[in-house]
Amino acid sequence: MSEVLKVAVIGAGKMGAHHARTYAGLSGCRLAAVVDSDRGRAEALASTAFHETVATPLIERRVAVLIEKPLASGAASARRIVETARRCGALVQVGHSERFNPVVQAMLRMSLRPRFIETHRISPFTFRSADISVVADMMIHDIDIILHLVGQREYKVHAVGVALLGPHADVANARIRFADGTVVNMTASRLALKTERKIRIFAPTGYVAMDYQKRTGIAIRIRDHIDVIKLARERNFDDLSQMQGVDYSALVKVEPLAVEEGDPLRSEIEAFLASVRTGAAPAVTAEDGLAAVEMADRITEAIRDERWELDGA
Repeated sequence: MSEVLKVAVIGAGKMGAHHARTYAGLSGCRLAAVVDSDRGRAEALASTAFHETVATPLIERRVAVLIEKPLASGAASARRIVETARRCGALVQVGHSERFNPVVQAMLRMSLRPRFIETHRISPFTFRSADISVVADMMIHDIDIILHLVGQREYKVHAVGVALLGPHADVANARIRFADGTVVNMTASRLALKTERKIRIFAPTGYVAMDYQKRTGIAIRIRDHIDVIKLARERNFDDLSQMQGVDYSALVKVEPLAVEEGDPLRSEIEAFLASVRTGAAPAVTAEDGLAAVEMADRITEAIRDERWELDGA
Protein backbone atom coordinates (compact mmCIF):
# COMPACT_ATOMS: atom_id res chain seq x y z
CA MET A 1 0.00 0.00 0.00
CA SER A 2 1.43 3.39 -0.97
CA GLU A 3 2.29 5.93 1.70
CA VAL A 4 -0.43 8.39 2.67
CA LEU A 5 0.87 11.85 1.77
CA LYS A 6 0.24 14.71 4.17
CA VAL A 7 -0.94 17.88 2.44
CA ALA A 8 -1.31 21.49 3.60
CA VAL A 9 -3.16 24.21 1.72
CA ILE A 10 -1.78 27.71 2.31
CA GLY A 11 -4.21 30.53 1.56
CA ALA A 12 -7.92 30.01 2.18
CA GLY A 13 -9.19 32.19 -0.64
CA LYS A 14 -11.57 30.92 -3.30
CA MET A 15 -9.07 28.66 -5.06
CA GLY A 16 -7.57 27.55 -1.74
CA ALA A 17 -11.00 26.37 -0.65
CA HIS A 18 -11.42 24.41 -3.89
CA HIS A 19 -8.01 22.78 -3.40
CA ALA A 20 -8.73 21.88 0.23
CA ARG A 21 -12.07 20.33 -0.68
CA THR A 22 -10.48 18.29 -3.48
CA TYR A 23 -7.63 16.99 -1.31
CA ALA A 24 -10.12 16.05 1.41
CA GLY A 25 -11.99 13.86 -1.07
CA LEU A 26 -8.96 11.97 -2.39
CA SER A 27 -7.63 8.67 -1.10
CA GLY A 28 -3.88 8.33 -0.68
CA CYS A 29 -3.44 11.74 0.91
CA ARG A 30 -4.50 13.44 4.12
CA LEU A 31 -5.35 17.11 4.38
CA ALA A 32 -3.22 17.89 7.42
CA ALA A 33 -3.76 21.65 7.55
CA VAL A 34 -5.40 24.64 5.94
CA VAL A 35 -3.27 27.67 6.77
CA ASP A 36 -4.24 31.33 6.69
CA SER A 37 -3.23 34.40 8.66
CA ASP A 38 -6.82 35.20 9.59
CA ARG A 39 -10.25 34.93 8.05
CA GLY A 40 -10.39 38.59 7.14
CA ARG A 41 -7.17 38.37 5.12
CA ALA A 42 -7.99 35.15 3.28
CA GLU A 43 -7.99 36.74 -0.15
CA ALA A 44 -4.90 38.83 0.63
CA LEU A 45 -2.82 35.82 1.64
CA ALA A 46 -3.99 33.89 -1.40
CA SER A 47 -2.91 36.75 -3.67
CA THR A 48 -0.35 36.08 -6.41
CA ALA A 49 1.92 38.69 -4.82
CA PHE A 50 2.57 36.31 -1.90
CA HIS A 51 3.48 33.23 -3.95
CA GLU A 52 7.24 33.72 -3.77
CA THR A 53 7.21 34.67 -0.08
CA VAL A 54 5.14 31.65 0.93
CA ALA A 55 6.68 29.08 -1.43
CA THR A 56 10.40 29.83 -1.08
CA PRO A 57 10.93 28.57 2.51
CA LEU A 58 9.11 25.35 1.61
CA ILE A 59 11.10 24.86 -1.59
CA GLU A 60 14.35 25.43 0.32
CA ARG A 61 13.33 22.54 2.58
CA ARG A 62 12.58 20.42 -0.51
CA VAL A 63 8.87 20.29 0.23
CA ALA A 64 6.91 19.52 -2.96
CA VAL A 65 4.79 22.56 -3.83
CA LEU A 66 1.80 23.11 -6.11
CA ILE A 67 1.59 26.86 -6.76
CA GLU A 68 -1.64 28.30 -8.14
CA LYS A 69 -1.38 30.12 -11.46
CA PRO A 70 0.19 32.46 -12.27
CA LEU A 71 3.45 31.26 -10.75
CA ALA A 72 4.26 34.77 -9.51
CA SER A 73 3.25 38.38 -9.95
CA GLY A 74 6.06 39.05 -12.42
CA ALA A 75 8.83 37.38 -14.38
CA ALA A 76 11.59 38.36 -11.93
CA SER A 77 9.77 36.75 -9.00
CA ALA A 78 8.86 33.68 -11.07
CA ARG A 79 12.48 33.32 -12.16
CA ARG A 80 13.66 33.33 -8.53
CA ILE A 81 11.20 30.55 -7.70
CA VAL A 82 12.50 28.47 -10.61
CA GLU A 83 16.13 29.08 -9.64
CA THR A 84 15.46 28.14 -6.02
CA ALA A 85 13.69 24.94 -7.07
CA ARG A 86 16.61 23.97 -9.33
CA ARG A 87 19.19 24.72 -6.66
CA CYS A 88 17.35 22.77 -3.98
CA GLY A 89 16.11 19.94 -6.17
CA ALA A 90 12.51 20.54 -5.12
CA LEU A 91 9.41 19.53 -7.05
CA VAL A 92 7.28 22.50 -8.11
CA GLN A 93 4.09 22.22 -10.15
CA VAL A 94 2.10 25.23 -11.35
CA GLY A 95 -1.69 25.23 -11.20
CA HIS A 96 -2.57 25.83 -14.82
CA SER A 97 -5.68 23.69 -14.46
CA GLU A 98 -6.93 24.40 -18.00
CA ARG A 99 -4.15 22.07 -19.15
CA PHE A 100 -6.14 19.28 -17.46
CA ASN A 101 -9.47 20.21 -19.02
CA PRO A 102 -10.73 17.01 -20.73
CA VAL A 103 -11.35 18.85 -24.00
CA VAL A 104 -7.74 20.12 -23.99
CA GLN A 105 -6.49 16.60 -23.36
CA ALA A 106 -8.56 15.40 -26.34
CA MET A 107 -7.06 18.11 -28.54
CA LEU A 108 -3.49 17.35 -27.45
CA ARG A 109 -3.94 13.70 -28.43
CA MET A 110 -4.36 14.89 -32.03
CA SER A 111 -0.71 16.07 -32.17
CA LEU A 112 -1.57 19.21 -34.13
CA ARG A 113 1.07 21.51 -35.60
CA PRO A 114 -0.79 24.83 -35.47
CA ARG A 115 -0.19 27.71 -37.84
CA PHE A 116 -2.86 30.08 -36.54
CA ILE A 117 -4.65 30.10 -33.16
CA GLU A 118 -7.46 32.34 -31.99
CA THR A 119 -8.72 32.49 -28.39
CA HIS A 120 -11.60 34.31 -26.68
CA ARG A 121 -11.92 34.33 -22.89
CA ILE A 122 -14.55 36.73 -21.58
CA SER A 123 -16.72 37.05 -18.48
CA PRO A 124 -18.55 39.61 -16.33
CA PHE A 125 -16.49 41.40 -13.68
CA THR A 126 -16.25 39.23 -10.55
CA PHE A 127 -14.38 41.71 -8.30
CA ARG A 128 -11.78 38.99 -7.72
CA SER A 129 -8.21 39.62 -8.88
CA ALA A 130 -8.89 43.33 -9.39
CA ASP A 131 -5.30 43.88 -8.20
CA ILE A 132 -3.92 42.39 -11.43
CA SER A 133 -4.69 42.87 -15.12
CA VAL A 134 -6.98 40.68 -17.18
CA VAL A 135 -3.80 39.34 -18.81
CA ALA A 136 -2.52 37.80 -15.56
CA ASP A 137 -6.01 36.97 -14.34
CA MET A 138 -7.63 35.35 -17.39
CA MET A 139 -5.45 35.38 -20.51
CA ILE A 140 -2.74 33.49 -18.60
CA HIS A 141 -4.76 30.27 -19.12
CA ASP A 142 -4.60 30.63 -22.90
CA ILE A 143 -0.96 31.68 -22.79
CA ASP A 144 0.00 28.41 -21.08
CA ILE A 145 -2.03 26.29 -23.52
CA ILE A 146 -0.51 28.08 -26.51
CA LEU A 147 3.08 27.82 -25.28
CA HIS A 148 2.55 24.12 -24.60
CA LEU A 149 0.95 23.55 -28.00
CA VAL A 150 3.40 25.57 -30.10
CA GLY A 151 6.45 24.47 -28.11
CA GLN A 152 8.51 27.60 -28.75
CA ARG A 153 9.83 30.45 -26.64
CA GLU A 154 10.88 32.98 -29.30
CA TYR A 155 8.15 35.38 -30.40
CA LYS A 156 7.15 38.97 -31.08
CA VAL A 157 4.26 40.67 -29.28
CA HIS A 158 1.80 43.39 -30.25
CA ALA A 159 -1.01 44.15 -27.81
CA VAL A 160 -3.62 46.71 -26.86
CA GLY A 161 -5.79 46.99 -23.78
CA VAL A 162 -7.90 49.34 -21.73
CA ALA A 163 -8.50 49.79 -18.00
CA LEU A 164 -12.00 50.95 -17.11
CA LEU A 165 -12.68 49.80 -13.54
CA GLY A 166 -9.25 50.35 -12.02
CA PRO A 167 -5.57 50.87 -12.83
CA HIS A 168 -5.13 47.50 -14.58
CA ALA A 169 -6.33 46.44 -18.04
CA ASP A 170 -9.82 44.93 -18.00
CA VAL A 171 -9.86 44.20 -21.74
CA ALA A 172 -6.85 43.04 -23.74
CA ASN A 173 -5.98 41.75 -27.18
CA ALA A 174 -2.58 40.31 -28.05
CA ARG A 175 -1.11 39.17 -31.34
CA ILE A 176 1.85 36.83 -31.00
CA ARG A 177 4.10 35.78 -33.87
CA PHE A 178 6.42 32.87 -33.09
CA ALA A 179 9.80 32.35 -34.73
CA ASP A 180 8.44 29.60 -37.00
CA GLY A 181 5.69 31.91 -38.30
CA THR A 182 2.83 30.60 -36.17
CA VAL A 183 0.45 33.45 -35.34
CA VAL A 184 -1.79 33.68 -32.27
CA ASN A 185 -4.56 36.18 -31.60
CA MET A 186 -5.82 36.27 -27.99
CA THR A 187 -8.68 38.31 -26.56
CA ALA A 188 -9.60 38.52 -22.88
CA SER A 189 -12.23 40.66 -21.17
CA ARG A 190 -13.72 40.77 -17.69
CA LEU A 191 -16.32 43.35 -18.75
CA ALA A 192 -18.56 41.08 -20.82
CA LEU A 193 -22.20 40.25 -20.15
CA LYS A 194 -21.61 36.53 -20.61
CA THR A 195 -18.95 33.93 -19.93
CA GLU A 196 -17.19 32.39 -22.89
CA ARG A 197 -13.92 30.45 -23.15
CA LYS A 198 -13.14 29.27 -26.66
CA ILE A 199 -10.16 28.46 -28.86
CA ARG A 200 -9.80 27.74 -32.56
CA ILE A 201 -6.71 26.04 -33.93
CA PHE A 202 -5.82 25.98 -37.63
CA ALA A 203 -3.23 23.49 -38.87
CA PRO A 204 -2.23 22.14 -42.31
CA THR A 205 -4.15 18.95 -41.53
CA GLY A 206 -7.36 20.61 -40.38
CA TYR A 207 -9.14 22.85 -37.94
CA VAL A 208 -10.25 22.37 -34.33
CA ALA A 209 -12.78 24.47 -32.42
CA MET A 210 -13.15 23.98 -28.67
CA ASP A 211 -15.32 25.32 -25.89
CA TYR A 212 -13.42 25.09 -22.59
CA GLN A 213 -16.51 25.81 -20.53
CA LYS A 214 -18.81 23.27 -22.19
CA ARG A 215 -15.89 20.84 -22.67
CA THR A 216 -16.87 20.16 -26.26
CA GLY A 217 -15.07 20.45 -29.55
CA ILE A 218 -15.10 19.52 -33.22
CA ALA A 219 -12.34 18.63 -35.64
CA ILE A 220 -12.69 19.46 -39.33
CA ARG A 221 -10.23 17.72 -41.62
CA ILE A 222 -9.81 17.87 -45.38
CA ARG A 223 -10.43 14.44 -46.86
CA ASP A 224 -7.37 12.66 -48.19
CA HIS A 225 -6.11 13.67 -51.64
CA ILE A 226 -8.61 16.53 -52.07
CA ASP A 227 -7.34 19.26 -54.39
CA VAL A 228 -10.03 21.82 -55.24
CA ILE A 229 -8.18 23.17 -58.30
CA LYS A 230 -7.66 19.67 -59.68
CA LEU A 231 -11.29 18.81 -58.95
CA ALA A 232 -12.49 21.86 -60.89
CA ARG A 233 -10.37 20.91 -63.90
CA GLU A 234 -11.66 17.34 -63.82
CA ARG A 235 -15.20 18.73 -64.01
CA ASN A 236 -14.22 21.10 -66.84
CA PHE A 237 -15.12 24.17 -64.79
CA ASP A 238 -13.67 27.34 -66.28
CA ASP A 239 -14.26 29.32 -63.08
CA LEU A 240 -13.96 28.18 -59.47
CA SER A 241 -17.27 29.93 -58.77
CA GLN A 242 -18.88 27.05 -60.67
CA MET A 243 -17.82 24.83 -57.76
CA GLN A 244 -20.54 26.39 -55.61
CA GLY A 245 -22.84 23.52 -56.49
CA VAL A 246 -20.38 21.00 -55.05
CA ASP A 247 -21.30 19.69 -51.60
CA TYR A 248 -18.62 21.18 -49.32
CA SER A 249 -19.37 18.61 -46.62
CA ALA A 250 -18.25 15.90 -49.03
CA LEU A 251 -14.77 17.44 -49.09
CA VAL A 252 -14.25 17.47 -45.34
CA LYS A 253 -14.64 15.17 -42.36
CA VAL A 254 -16.36 16.72 -39.33
CA GLU A 255 -15.93 14.80 -36.09
CA PRO A 256 -16.64 15.62 -32.45
CA LEU A 257 -13.59 15.46 -30.21
CA ALA A 258 -13.46 12.31 -28.08
CA VAL A 259 -13.72 14.05 -24.72
CA GLU A 260 -13.52 11.93 -21.58
CA GLU A 261 -15.22 12.79 -18.31
CA GLY A 262 -13.05 14.45 -15.69
CA ASP A 263 -12.62 17.34 -13.27
CA PRO A 264 -9.61 19.51 -14.21
CA LEU A 265 -8.72 20.48 -10.64
CA ARG A 266 -8.94 16.91 -9.40
CA SER A 267 -6.82 15.70 -12.34
CA GLU A 268 -4.27 18.44 -11.65
CA ILE A 269 -3.98 17.46 -7.99
CA GLU A 270 -3.79 13.74 -8.79
CA ALA A 271 -0.96 14.46 -11.25
CA PHE A 272 0.86 16.46 -8.57
CA LEU A 273 0.53 13.68 -5.99
CA ALA A 274 1.73 11.12 -8.55
CA SER A 275 4.84 13.22 -9.21
CA VAL A 276 5.51 13.47 -5.47
CA ARG A 277 5.31 9.69 -5.16
CA THR A 278 7.34 8.77 -8.24
CA GLY A 279 9.73 11.70 -8.54
CA ALA A 280 8.64 12.22 -12.15
CA ALA A 281 8.62 15.71 -13.61
CA PRO A 282 5.31 17.48 -12.96
CA ALA A 283 2.81 17.89 -15.78
CA VAL A 284 3.16 21.68 -15.58
CA THR A 285 6.69 22.55 -14.50
CA ALA A 286 7.96 25.68 -12.80
CA GLU A 287 9.68 26.48 -16.10
CA ASP A 288 6.29 26.28 -17.84
CA GLY A 289 4.89 28.67 -15.26
CA LEU A 290 7.80 31.05 -15.77
CA ALA A 291 7.33 31.02 -19.55
CA ALA A 292 3.66 31.94 -19.13
CA VAL A 293 4.48 34.81 -16.76
CA GLU A 294 7.18 36.07 -19.13
CA MET A 295 4.71 36.22 -22.01
CA ALA A 296 2.08 37.86 -19.78
CA ASP A 297 4.64 40.49 -18.77
CA ARG A 298 5.57 41.19 -22.37
CA ILE A 299 1.90 41.55 -23.32
CA THR A 300 1.37 43.92 -20.39
CA GLU A 301 4.40 45.97 -21.44
CA ALA A 302 3.11 46.14 -25.02
CA ILE A 303 -0.27 47.35 -23.74
CA ARG A 304 1.51 50.05 -21.75
CA ASP A 305 3.43 51.11 -24.85
CA GLU A 306 0.21 51.25 -26.90
CA ARG A 307 -1.93 52.93 -24.24
CA TRP A 308 -5.21 54.22 -25.66
CA GLU A 309 -6.03 57.87 -25.21
CA LEU A 310 -9.59 57.90 -23.80
CA ASP A 311 -11.85 60.89 -24.33
CA GLY A 312 -11.39 63.36 -21.50
CA ALA A 313 -8.11 61.80 -20.39
